[in-house]
Amino acid sequence: MEQIVKELSSLILRSIEKNIPEEKFGILFSGGVDSTLIAFTAKKLRKNFICYTTALEEPGLKKAEDLEYAEKIAKDLGFELKTIRLNLEEVEEYLKKTINITGKTDVVTIGVGTTFLPACEQAKKDGIRIIFSGLGSEEIFAGYERHEKAEDINKECVAGLKNIKERDLDRDEAIAKHNGLELRLPFLEKELVDYALKIPGKYKIKDGIKKWILRKTAIQLGLPEEYAMRKKRAAQYGSRIDNAILKLTKKHGLKYKADYLRSLK
Repeated sequence: MEQIVKELSSLILRSIEKNIPEEKFGILFSGGVDSTLIAFTAKKLRKNFICYTTALEEPGLKKAEDLEYAEKIAKDLGFELKTIRLNLEEVEEYLKKTINITGKTDVVTIGVGTTFLPACEQAKKDGIRIIFSGLGSEEIFAGYERHEKAEDINKECVAGLKNIKERDLDRDEAIAKHNGLELRLPFLEKELVDYALKIPGKYKIKDGIKKWILRKTAIQLGLPEEYAMRKKRAAQYGSRIDNAILKLTKKHGLKYKADYLRSLK
């Protein structure tokens, strides 16, 4: 395990560093281990970047957990952070835009895409041309519930990677391109993916902790344990965008979120 952490540390650093441009760039930032590790590495390399976090902010609603963590981590580790706080009406407008850009109406695609789109728009306003995402980490390090339920964790990782283009990449690239941005994904660098798929599944999910080996590697690289071990929900939940979709569904007198999103097309 110590050898794996050592090798993985080197590969992750290399994957992030090779993607970092000379110019100022953006990072889609949720305060999870993936985006925090990208920002932490860029900061250690003394690179110039802005972190972007999108969240629902409505009177009477508890603060979105991703927003809470993003602000705390950025302050603690010295990252420049811009937050995009949307009310229900603004979320509805972004849902329409996301549907228009992606051509999709399924709840997950639009929920996740609606956290990404406002961040990309803000990055464009800031003159940013390159934006980073932690996409791919969940697949190669087993971050989903289906990995936990799988008989063979690495087979499930491979299966997920085979579907990642249609499920995630097409959406994120379409949104980035719409805003004149280039999307960079260090966790999908071939060398890192090849190595990660050889790591035994018992190190990917251990003691009920998903992405265990990545979290241990992040600690080894110097990331505070509190942030490396943070248990994070998917973007649409951590940002409360899914919560907004549910509220809007009810507001329009509909029962299912899927029906509401189809009505926006």
